[in-house]
Amino acid sequence: MASGARAVGAAALLLVTLPLAAVAMRAGGLSLAPADWLALRFSVSQAVVSALVSVVLAVPVARALARRSFPGRGALITLMGAPFLLPVIVAVMGLVALFGRSGALNDFLMALGLERLSIYGPQGVVLAHVFLNLPLAVRMILQGWQAIPAERFRLAESLSFAPRDVMRHLELPMLREVLPGALATIFALCLTSFAVALVLGGGPAATTLELAIYQAVRFEFDLGHAAGLALLQATVGGAAALAAWAAATTAGFGVGMDRVVPLAAPGGWRRGADGAVLVLAALFLLLPLGAVVLRGLPGLMDLPGAVWPALGRSVAVALVSTAVTMAAALVLALAVARGQGRWLDLAAALPLATSGLVLGTGLFLLVQPVLPPVRVALAVTVVVNALLALPFAYRLLLPDARALQAGYGALADSLGMRGFARLRQLILPRLRRPLGFAAGLAAALSMGDLGVIALFASDGQATLPLVVQRLMGAYRTEAAAAASLLLVAASLALFWGFDRWGRHAEA
Repeated sequence: MASGARAVGAAALLLVTLPLAAVAMRAGGLSLAPADWLALRFSVSQAVVSALVSVVLAVPVARALARRSFPGRGALITLMGAPFLLPVIVAVMGLVALFGRSGALNDFLMALGLERLSIYGPQGVVLAHVFLNLPLAVRMILQGWQAIPAERFRLAESLSFAPRDVMRHLELPMLREVLPGALATIFALCLTSFAVALVLGGGPAATTLELAIYQAVRFEFDLGHAAGLALLQATVGGAAALAAWAAATTAGFGVGMDRVVPLAAPGGWRRGADGAVLVLAALFLLLPLGAVVLRGLPGLMDLPGAVWPALGRSVAVALVSTAVTMAAALVLALAVARGQGRWLDLAAALPLATSGLVLGTGLFLLVQPVLPPVRVALAVTVVVNALLALPFAYRLLLPDARALQAGYGALADSLGMRGFARLRQLILPRLRRPLGFAAGLAAALSMGDLGVIALFASDGQATLPLVVQRLMGAYRTEAAAAASLLLVAASLALFWGFDRWGRHAEA
């Protein structure tokens, strides 16, 4: 087990550091053209604005969810936890269907005699990032509210605290601890969001570093320029990931007796305000998805011929990358739980400091002198998808792996339970729930990925997200919506299947 964990950790480190080293060597001396500075400035500025807007809007939504009880509350909270399951290209498709030139909103504006709005450009990139990250911000902030011991709210009620007093003495201290981590996390995510910039960005005013890398490889074939941009992206992304890690603090709200006590829910205008906030948030999240469904359903019976082979490739890539991810995450989590090397924890977390497009650029540079990159497009996509999902799967498994080691490790060692017998009789039964959830998350992430495949793939190797992007680029919006609907269904089916196995498999 120890040697296997060391091998997995070393492989993860090499698969991240070798592409970065290739990028650094090819970049040489980093000299940026004016367009590159514009791309850097826009990458950072849109991430800052997107993070600020997402978090500012999330605070009243999380507060309303924390102190209101209503039918469907659980479903709405579940919706807030689904941003990672939604393929980015589908989210963008939904926003285009609603806010695009021929979308429902612009049709409504035209009926009122007003000018159409444009979703393409900086405003569209920020809108898409807020749509994708608002649910994540709400869940992070809601956890902060739920971390405040219920006894504190009961004490505040006994002291006749007004809502403004509760905000001053309980809620604001919590927000000061939670908001920096939420801002840094969403900022880091927005820096590496390639699909949003590919579809809604473009032009000097709305080109991110990742989009500039893609253009340098696919259209200019200037690998030195692409390497320089990738090195810059890795530097900025690594700094953002480090800031997100540093900003994550341990909750300091005190301990309680774990009693579930309903929070005080002030009436009057505050009740109406909370209701309006929740309705607007739900509409903002559901209307674009509803637009994809309405546009996509008529086209399901007449999908382009390229869709079905692309779906098969996407499912195959997702299954293989999920298998690789889960094997690596399980080995690393079990080894760290047994105290077999703190560096393994770093190996599992390191992919968070980079992005799929940067890794893809580095692997492109490594492969290109040996054989045509197009020949290994799907294999490289599997490797990159597995790496990017590894930190999430590892973090989901680690707490249960530590509990397993603490509760059963010594007993299993004394019985000589090792290898396959230990895996089958102890590890899989005890860890099946987090294994199923993590596998479902990894499969959904891989199904929706539009990053490295855009660099490598030929027409005959396109995955479904790439086909959707190409249909949108060709203004075949109904076909793109139908393919998006199929992509969502496949992603959710994979997640549901793995998660159901985790929750219902026999011990």
